[in-house]
Amino acid sequence: MHLFIAICMIWLSYRWGDWRNWQKYQPTMMYFAIGNLLYNYLCAERMLWTLTPDWFGDTCLTELMYTFIIFPATALLFLTNYPQGRMKIFFHYVQWVLIYGGVEYIFSLTGRIQYQYGWTLGWSIVFNVIMFPMLKLFSVRPLLAYGFSAVLTVFWMKLFHVSF
Repeated sequence: MHLFIAICMIWLSYRWGDWRNWQKYQPTMMYFAIGNLLYNYLCAERMLWTLTPDWFGDTCLTELMYTFIIFPATALLFLTNYPQGRMKIFFHYVQWVLIYGGVEYIFSLTGRIQYQYGWTLGWSIVFNVIMFPMLKLFSVRPLLAYGFSAVLTVFWMKLFHVSF
């Protein structure tokens, strides 16, 4: 299922991503990837969620696929198609939170994701409600986004008792 998601994201980003101007989106794509790497590093001893590998059976490869394919493609698609107007922007965020929440819900039903230490699908949705605005913020005010990211990282780590 994870491989299917990666293939879909490659196709979707190829089809609807602004590859002619990919350099404009590249810093945000890297910000998303680095965020996932940071989660895997900081929470290595206390993973709040873990992805269950598909047929190729390697957790590390699965995480690398998300880090370097799925999440950067998400950032590209999210920013490439960012609308104008408050209501359109609101629904753009809702669409992405629903997509990520829906995929994770399917993962939870099929055993492709495991939650530990109090993390739930509900917490993932809350995280996504914060994450997508952070992607946009990073694309326009990266230093401010780094500052908020540091504060949010400390908040999540304290909330879920992850050691520094």
